[in-house]
Amino acid sequence: MAEVIRMPKMSDTMEEGVIASWLKKEGDEVSSGDVLAEVETDKATMELESYQDGVLLHIGVKEKESVPVDGILAVIGEKGEDYKHLLEEASNGQPEENNMEEAKEEKSEKKSTEKIDTSNINATVVRMPKMSDTMEEGVIASWLKKKGDKVEAGDILAEVETDKATMELEAYEDGILLYTAVEAGNGVAVDGIIAIIGEEGADYEALLKAEDQKDEEPAKEEKKEEKTETSSSPASTSSSSSQPSQTTTSSNGRVKASPLAKKIASDKGIDLSQVNGSGPDGRVVKADVENFTPSQAQEKAKDVSQPSISIPKVVGEEKSEKVELSQMRKVIAKRLSDSKFAAPHFYLTMEINMDKAIEARKSMNEIAPVKISFNDMVIKAAAAALRQHPDVNVSWHGDHMMKHQHIHMGVAVAIPEGLIVPVVRFADSKSLSHISAEARELAQKAKDKKLQPEEFSGNTFTISNLGMFGIEEFTAIINPPDACIMAVGGIKETVVVKDGEMYAGNVMKVTLSCDHRAVDGAVGSAFLKTFKELLEDPVRILI
Repeated sequence: MAEVIRMPKMSDTMEEGVIASWLKKEGDEVSSGDVLAEVETDKATMELESYQDGVLLHIGVKEKESVPVDGILAVIGEKGEDYKHLLEEASNGQPEENNMEEAKEEKSEKKSTEKIDTSNINATVVRMPKMSDTMEEGVIASWLKKKGDKVEAGDILAEVETDKATMELEAYEDGILLYTAVEAGNGVAVDGIIAIIGEEGADYEALLKAEDQKDEEPAKEEKKEEKTETSSSPASTSSSSSQPSQTTTSSNGRVKASPLAKKIASDKGIDLSQVNGSGPDGRVVKADVENFTPSQAQEKAKDVSQPSISIPKVVGEEKSEKVELSQMRKVIAKRLSDSKFAAPHFYLTMEINMDKAIEARKSMNEIAPVKISFNDMVIKAAAAALRQHPDVNVSWHGDHMMKHQHIHMGVAVAIPEGLIVPVVRFADSKSLSHISAEARELAQKAKDKKLQPEEFSGNTFTISNLGMFGIEEFTAIINPPDACIMAVGGIKETVVVKDGEMYAGNVMKVTLSCDHRAVDGAVGSAFLKTFKELLEDPVRILI
């Protein structure tokens, strides 16, 4: 009997997998234990095995496509068996993408037949322009025109407060201010409707309904190939019916003028610095440029006491490219965001004298079967300290905590795709040589994406070491469900004061990040104190 093959959950953090490659094709005979495909998860590339004999009747996903956990991958059954009803049954209770798309298209077609004709409406919608590269919405600080007022091109409609400055919103056409969408003090998203300008008596309500229709229409061909974006100024991204003008001072040599005044001046070849401004704070507006005479330039020149400075124009091109997120990067972003915003972090930093640890490592490496690193000593010392302070060796699970009797040390490893945390299990019971060999093997497997689930799950405490990059001190985000993570900096030679005397010594800073829901400050501090004592007298680690 045919059976549907679904995407298994191959790690505790996995939400979807990517079919890296199919090792079987439709029509192939498969036996239980055969590898059907290679699946790329957020942790490693793993093999998808068949658990039954039969023929691969159907493959539902192409290579390089992602599938959520429990999503349909394939169907295995007897040769010639009808399997389509299984796909239909498997989809019951889940919205089918094709059906949803068809429904959207039908809805769109229906709406398109009911579109409101706005061709005869002599009015224009004024939208919120994007006045800075980081702007997402603007707040109407004040309206300088009110509904029913007559406005001309160049008039200031309102003052808009953005994330960068308070700027002026200027009209670019003549007419009556028929409609204002928001009151002063309220925000409007970029490209949102601010007002409508048009002929007196124009049916602006029909125009608003037409705009609502546009907003409800499903976006089509949304994922077209994106081209490299070139430099774009706030003026080029704003609405055609309105343009921002930033209120500035002239102390830096810049002329305060509205965009329309600048445009007219440019067309007429007029130097704006010679035009007397009649707007607020001496701002040059449209009427000033139109009424400008050469005599004004002579009068203005008399008032100029500062020599003009010619600033060379720097020509360049802004260029960016879109980078698709890997499965690993998606999960890292989600888990660490959840941890940072959900877990109330607090941090404890301690300085450790590493002079004796340096001497001990040198002595141990003379006889050790593998080279022992300072990170290996940190892992061993942390595991020994956890054995003495079991209240730190805990995990937070929302409505309860797990207090672990075993000590599994997670060791953060950087790989090109992101960060992964292999686990040294029962670290407190292993020798330094054992920890060193195992940590090296796990790190290599992580870089080769060959870790098995049991090798990157189950940690009860995590260590992140950036000392090899020259980082002296940093804080790390807790790796859930752990309650703590320890950030380890590099060893630095510095002046050490002891018993009132100064001498050259080697120190290392560590910072313990704690989830305050599970670990209190005194508990974390006691653990760090023991950890410090063990590294400052490494013989105690071995006892």
